[in-house]
Amino acid sequence: MSEIASTKLAPQGYRLRLPGPTAVPERILQATAQMVVNHRGPEFRSALAKAQEMLQPILGTTNRVLFYAASGSGLMEAAIVNVASPDDELLIVSHGQFGERFATIAQSIGAKADVLSIPWGEDIDIDAVQARLNEKDYRAMVVVHNESSTGIVADLARLGALVRNRRTLLVADSVSGLGGIRMRQDEWGVDVLVSASQKALMCPPGLGVASISAKAWEVIGREDRMPAFYWDFRRGLASAQKGETPFTPAIGLVAGLIEALGLIHAEGLDNVLARHMRLSNALRAGGAAIGLSDFGSGTCKSSTLVVFDVPAPLDGAVIVREMYQRHRTVIAGARNRLSGKVIRIGTMGAIDADTILTDLAHLEDVLPRLGHALVPGAGVAAAREYIESH
Repeated sequence: MSEIASTKLAPQGYRLRLPGPTAVPERILQATAQMVVNHRGPEFRSALAKAQEMLQPILGTTNRVLFYAASGSGLMEAAIVNVASPDDELLIVSHGQFGERFATIAQSIGAKADVLSIPWGEDIDIDAVQARLNEKDYRAMVVVHNESSTGIVADLARLGALVRNRRTLLVADSVSGLGGIRMRQDEWGVDVLVSASQKALMCPPGLGVASISAKAWEVIGREDRMPAFYWDFRRGLASAQKGETPFTPAIGLVAGLIEALGLIHAEGLDNVLARHMRLSNALRAGGAAIGLSDFGSGTCKSSTLVVFDVPAPLDGAVIVREMYQRHRTVIAGARNRLSGKVIRIGTMGAIDADTILTDLAHLEDVLPRLGHALVPGAGVAAAREYIESH
């Protein structure tokens, strides 16, 4: 009888350097591979409680946390479904691809939504947002915290201040920010915060989380919302109060999340956030030294990814392909209006200085082969200098 070959997805030397999903440390992978337990039993109730307790400081909240077997986009839809109504309008502040996804979700479920479009790569214009809020009594303002298509971060503190004394809720997606960029949900007045496991939280994809304020629960509890079943936060809350999830959870991913959160707390959240900022800025410094400029004019730059403009006449998709073919380094281009114009590299999760220096070494090898002139070693040297001085 022939042996069945084990399934192995990644080739030798594979480096996952996307802005999510990210490479998962071995000890977290091992945690996800534990024996499956009863999702209604005491063992899993204990695990959920521990995951919530460890996640709350990273969220910056005392709220109960809801867990779903889902991608980040699923939680984005959940956020809209639970706060939208057939009559009240939403204000969607869109500053990239995932802001546009929020608008598409709203349209798909039949919600009324106004979209305030910010030019991609620019900071959100707080005055423009305030002007829109003054025009209508919106049920919710919806925004992406860390826009991974452009590398720009929304100032949630200032946005929260705009609606603190209004009935309008603040809904935020921090799928690519949470765990790598500061989040203070309660202090900033973020009413519905959603995220997922596969980015700075260092876990495989498939686990979504939602944290909901008392102000938002008053809206969610009303009967004029859009219909929902799986995504009904009321059903999720009822289960959470019993220490359970409403539907079969991603048991192994909860175990992995606990392991990941343990790593974050052992390093110290402030240290984790500082590391993300230091390494993303080091990558920017190295990129600048080899002729790769930061995309956009905004100053609120992400700590969890870097977006580089692709110098003419190069094509970003070709750079992505060559990075993989020559080095098995997997970076991202763009699947939107920036296609071919940018490359994106994740700076989130379990990365260190060597990760960034290797990225730059691979870029220094690939770019000249495509006709881009650079000084060999300049990017690595600039990044190393930045790291050593910060």
